[in-house]
Amino acid sequence: MVSEFPNLHDYLRSKPKTLAKGPLAIILIEDDVAVAETLQHHLKLGFRHILVLSPEPVALPESGSARMTNVHWQTRRPGAHVDAVNAINDAVPEGTWLYYCFNAEFLFFPFSETRGIGEMLTFHVEERRSAMLTYVVDLYAPDLDRCPNAVDLEATMFDRTGYYALARTDRHDHPIERQLDFFGGLRWRFEEHLPKDRRRIDRISLFRAARDLRIGADHSFNIAEYNTYSCPWHNNLTAAIGSFRVAKALMTNPGSRDSIGSFVWRNSLPFDWKAQQLMDFGLMEPGQWF
Repeated sequence: MVSEFPNLHDYLRSKPKTLAKGPLAIILIEDDVAVAETLQHHLKLGFRHILVLSPEPVALPESGSARMTNVHWQTRRPGAHVDAVNAINDAVPEGTWLYYCFNAEFLFFPFSETRGIGEMLTFHVEERRSAMLTYVVDLYAPDLDRCPNAVDLEATMFDRTGYYALARTDRHDHPIERQLDFFGGLRWRFEEHLPKDRRRIDRISLFRAARDLRIGADHSFNIAEYNTYSCPWHNNLTAAIGSFRVAKALMTNPGSRDSIGSFVWRNSLPFDWKAQQLMDFGLMEPGQWF
């Protein structure tokens, strides 16, 4: 029924009460890989409501269905997140915390096994921050013969080293204050198979809705402060997204899949699905939050 699977714009025009208070998650479903696991993971983090955007209806987990709404959106077109995130930003009250990701992506933040997303964002607001840098950490299967789509939720691997940052510059080639371009993971090791504008691993996935705020195809915002990794005074909280998205793409694309025998290399390590492991390897930090 159309009423059960509304178009995103129609849903937003109805001014649903579920969007009156955050934090809210936006999850774009591009295929049928690890959809239930993605939704369950983010439900456990404590998001008040989750918008599930997909081209076709998605079977929502019964245990959390009251906190999720499935709406129609063409997620498979390039830059599908841009119009969706901007529309939702405009529809919710200013200051509402929003988060977005894709299926087969999993958010981690410091101490996320024992603390909720709301508690963490409350502290971030107290530090006068309206956005949070997240590193997208590529996850992949160790055995591509057994898991040809490179997704293995049981024996997951990630890169423990190989991450670096370069100064982000303006159109005059001057460094931009407190902004860096971060690289690493599969995007770095297999960069020949990725367009130059898709090799960064930084994403501002958590941010507060604001008037005239706009996200771009490169996951950066038109308000410069939103793109900073910390305030001028000290280091702030950062988060990480464990993501199978690049591994899936490399194994789906005819131009890359036949040239990749394995993603495993000397710096591969089993991923234990714990925030502490990501902190131990410097892939996110607690800042002043303990």
